Amino acid sequence: MAGIRAIQKEKTRRALVDAAFNQLSAEKSFSNLSLREVAREAGIAPTSFYRHFSDMDELGLEMVDEAGLILRQLMRQARKRIDAGGSVISVSVDTFFEFITNSTNVFRLLLRESSGTSQAFRTAAAREIKHFVDELTEYIAHKHQYPQYIAYVQAEGIVTIVFTAGANALDMSKQEREQLKQRVILQLRMMAKGADFAAQKEKYAHHKEQK
Repeated sequence: MAGIRAIQKEKTRRALVDAAFNQLSAEKSFSNLSLREVAREAGIAPTSFYRHFSDMDELGLEMVDEAGLILRQLMRQARKRIDAGGSVISVSVDTFFEFITNSTNVFRLLLRESSGTSQAFRTAAAREIKHFVDELTEYIAHKHQYPQYIAYVQAEGIVTIVFTAGANALDMSKQEREQLKQRVILQLRMMAKGADFAAQKEKYAHHKEQK
């Protein structure tokens, strides 16, 4: 019986998170959501909300964590596509733009809360974005045998460019979004050339020191 109750509780908690994501839009940020509206969409009484979250902020922090997890899982899938023979940059950009198209509200949340008014939300969003940068750093360092610092600078640059592009893409037509995607791919290829040059230079300097 206790097991059934736990499953039901988890289902309701999930419904509340989904309801809150569904209500986000270009005009409506998380701070504009009301507990009553979220509870109604999840199919529960507003008073029952408190059985699952202490307040709306706790719900919002869980949503930020989930947004970061969705993004990281998506990029792991992209790396499998790359390992199967795809181009690192074009596959990564394609995957990120698919994420913006298919999970618009998830991206909106990460984007808005990383510069929002709540310090707790800013810290949580920054943490999720840093997890993403760190994972990308490890991948670049391993794939290209770059020094850790060079890999980190490149990963940080990639994330900054794609997030900025993603923010602009939200209000673009399909054609404009495609043109932006091609520019982002070119920007990242130029950055990759610079990272390769910096890595070679550092390796050469290190080799010289050892002589």
